[in-house]
Amino acid sequence: MEREPTVRGKASGKGQAHAAAPELRSAAADYLAGDDEAKARGLLQILRPDGTLVDEASLPDGVDRTEALRLYRGMLTIRIMDERLLALQRQGRIGFYGEARGQEAAVVGSSAATLPDDWIVPALREAGVGIFRGMPLRQYIAQIFGNANDPSRGRQMPCHPCDRERNYVVMSSCVSSQLPHAVGIAMAMKIAGDTGRCAVGYMGDGGTSEPDFHVALNFAGVYRSPVVLFCQNNQWAISTPGSSQTAAETIALKGIGYGVESLRCDGNDIFAVLAATRYACAKARRGDGPTFIEALTYRVSAHSSSDDPSRYRDESVTKTWREERDPLTRLRTFLAARGWLTAAEDAALADMIEREVREAIAAEESAGPPALATLVEDVFETVPRHLGEQMEELRGHQAG
Repeated sequence: MEREPTVRGKASGKGQAHAAAPELRSAAADYLAGDDEAKARGLLQILRPDGTLVDEASLPDGVDRTEALRLYRGMLTIRIMDERLLALQRQGRIGFYGEARGQEAAVVGSSAATLPDDWIVPALREAGVGIFRGMPLRQYIAQIFGNANDPSRGRQMPCHPCDRERNYVVMSSCVSSQLPHAVGIAMAMKIAGDTGRCAVGYMGDGGTSEPDFHVALNFAGVYRSPVVLFCQNNQWAISTPGSSQTAAETIALKGIGYGVESLRCDGNDIFAVLAATRYACAKARRGDGPTFIEALTYRVSAHSSSDDPSRYRDESVTKTWREERDPLTRLRTFLAARGWLTAAEDAALADMIEREVREAIAAEESAGPPALATLVEDVFETVPRHLGEQMEELRGHQAG
């Protein structure tokens, strides 16, 4: 079970929570104790881009060598997995892929703040949330191939995994349509008196320009739903930059108008993401209402395997984010400085993950397609007569 944060918020007005001062002051505690607009305009940072801490007291509770290495392994797994699966798409072995490269800290940091009974409602780049929570790597890859082992029987395009056992809902390609669902799940838990749990709904910066985002924020604020709405602001909505998306000074400011406490953190800082999301999840679980989090990061890759970002953005900016602000490099530097990870250990870990990913790909690529009958199953309790007749006709064509 994950520890709750040291800084605990108390309800203070509709939809707002303010942190009580801990015995040991820290930059993180000062940020969380700030007023609403200061938090929505500011930026929580604990681990600087050079891998040093802003201050020792801000390091989230429980982050010892074992936990820090677990976070690093989660991030490295996403990086290696994305590299291998994108290569498969380029080779024509799968049809589509979307990376989370450069956003691994936002993915793993937010996932690490959740508990097993919490619900995850993802957007495009959160498969790593499910994997960090225990989704089997083979299950994810099976979905990408759409084979017989795919829980959705090949009905979804790649990168749309689901995991019922771990409360991980399949993503929707219709931007932000999942956010009212996340709030609805949280509202249902509250109505049922199911306390001690929360829902986390993800989106990108482009998702905050969609009507469903505003619907979700409004319902969350009015009904004080136990939900965390988490925006990975990677500054590009496919080819549309943030400057063309909104006139708001920050995306986090959008939550305040709906009575939702809004936080803003460095999305490439694993510890800042963990601290902010722990704070928000703990607040939701104890019944103190919703939180909106903006994690500031950058999409260093293409939007997907179907995109060429060099046609619409200055790739020298991308180079800066890729080389100087990489979240994996930042955490690796921190671990090395503490003596928690040597270069040899890092190389051995990368080799082990590489083998795991390649073995999973080999196993799932060799699996056959879903059974033909799954074309008409899983929708009706009993297959209707007309679909049964069509299936028999299809079998006849196959036999002929």
